[in-house]
Amino acid sequence: MITLPIKKILPLLFHRVVVFSTAIAIQAAVLLIVITRFTNLFVQFYASSVLLSLIVTLAVINSTSKAAYKIAWIVLVLLFPIFGSIFYLLFGGSRLSRRMRRKMGIVTGKMAVVLRRVAPPFPEPLQAEPAAAQQSRYIQEHAFSPPYDNGSATYFPLGEAKMAALIDALKNAERYIFLEYFIIDEGTVWTAILDILAEKAQAGVDVRVIYDDVGCLFTLPYRYDRHLESLGIQCAVFNPFIPVLRSRLNNRDHRKIAVIDGLVGFTGGINLADEYTNAKEKYGHWKDTAVMLEGEPVWSLTVMFLALWGYLRNVDEDLESFRPTADQLPAYNDAEARGVIQPFTDNPLDDEPVGETVYLNMISKAEKYIYITTPYLILDSEIMTALGNAAKSGIDVRIITPHIPDKWYVHAVTRSYYHILLLAGVRIYEYTPGFMHSKTFVVDDKYSVIGTINLDYRSLYLHFECGTWLYGVPALMDVKRDFLQTLPKCEEIYIAQLLLLPWYRKVGRTVLRIFAPLM
Repeated sequence: MITLPIKKILPLLFHRVVVFSTAIAIQAAVLLIVITRFTNLFVQFYASSVLLSLIVTLAVINSTSKAAYKIAWIVLVLLFPIFGSIFYLLFGGSRLSRRMRRKMGIVTGKMAVVLRRVAPPFPEPLQAEPAAAQQSRYIQEHAFSPPYDNGSATYFPLGEAKMAALIDALKNAERYIFLEYFIIDEGTVWTAILDILAEKAQAGVDVRVIYDDVGCLFTLPYRYDRHLESLGIQCAVFNPFIPVLRSRLNNRDHRKIAVIDGLVGFTGGINLADEYTNAKEKYGHWKDTAVMLEGEPVWSLTVMFLALWGYLRNVDEDLESFRPTADQLPAYNDAEARGVIQPFTDNPLDDEPVGETVYLNMISKAEKYIYITTPYLILDSEIMTALGNAAKSGIDVRIITPHIPDKWYVHAVTRSYYHILLLAGVRIYEYTPGFMHSKTFVVDDKYSVIGTINLDYRSLYLHFECGTWLYGVPALMDVKRDFLQTLPKCEEIYIAQLLLLPWYRKVGRTVLRIFAPLM
């Protein structure tokens, strides 16, 4: 008989995923037992179940959620009146708790005041372009993020290039290093970064790390923050995973932000894990993108990080003390400074879907082309209609999605949207070498967004996200060039292929699509 050593079995048995999953399973079992016991009182139980379903259905209909989200829950409640209703009460709310909203609102308000106080005059390039000015003004007013025309943006078409630039910037840090990532994985990439962070912390540099607990559930040991603190690295864990059935599990910190001395900043889709730089293979070749900001635009990323840090650590800091002085900022000549760079954040604290609106604004302003890369294509009616109308109007609309998925069921939902988009004239491609994790928009050689925001319900409505809106800067042409150079590595999807699919796959995708907003 082949047996595993006890030392190997025990860590598996007591891994927090196993322990927490067991705790949740016990809660679900207790709930099932309680419900089952009530079946002895069938008439009363049936009447109360119908009443609960009716109340939940009315609550869903009258909520401010998107129509697709409402339909998914209504179908679930109607199919499973008891469990569907209870699960909606536990997980259906997309809003944070009142306490969390109030506490975070104070910090966010402080962020808005700081950024508005230092906001530069409306940049000259925008004054000459009303369509661009409208988009920028929306971001400034609803994401509290001002536009800058005194900075630079460097686009990275692969994780390898971004990581090399990040490591160089970390080595040159003198005042502070702020890292905020959805996933940190103990591997080659993180080991190289951690060595630098520990060295800098010992040298007196203010080093801080935020990571999402669910994002790192399988990649970091339990209470890894204590290990970082022992190295002199301050650490905060976003929304710790607790084995209790509750809706707060929906809200995650999906942002990827790195700030060095307020002079250099990074964001995009790339997490701190080996697959993002293809140091290890996971779902084939990993295609991802990022942007490096230098100069004044980095201040917005700095304030975004500090606002969340203040909430998580319950501290009230003088944000202005982290702002670089004018003589510390690099000077840019006219060629480098042309155009506008506008980092922005999005969060579920309010009912303002900043990420979605930024995308919709770009689509509505398009005249020639719209090029999109996204790992997930789970669209609501607004974006679906906007893309379809653009394509029907003769605009060249192209979307690249993965060919090798990270989640089969999400990829099945993504493919369920192909048919209606293709009928409208949208061209769809799948990245055949592997997984497309990039989240980019580029429109008409004028506008681009590089960030963390996926085209799915969770990114657009439930998660903390961020992105960088670019207007007229050289980097957006690099985004376009990368898109066009990626197309030959993709397989274009045609309606004829979809018509040849087996009936059971068509039915399966249709069913999954109903529940897409819940994934």
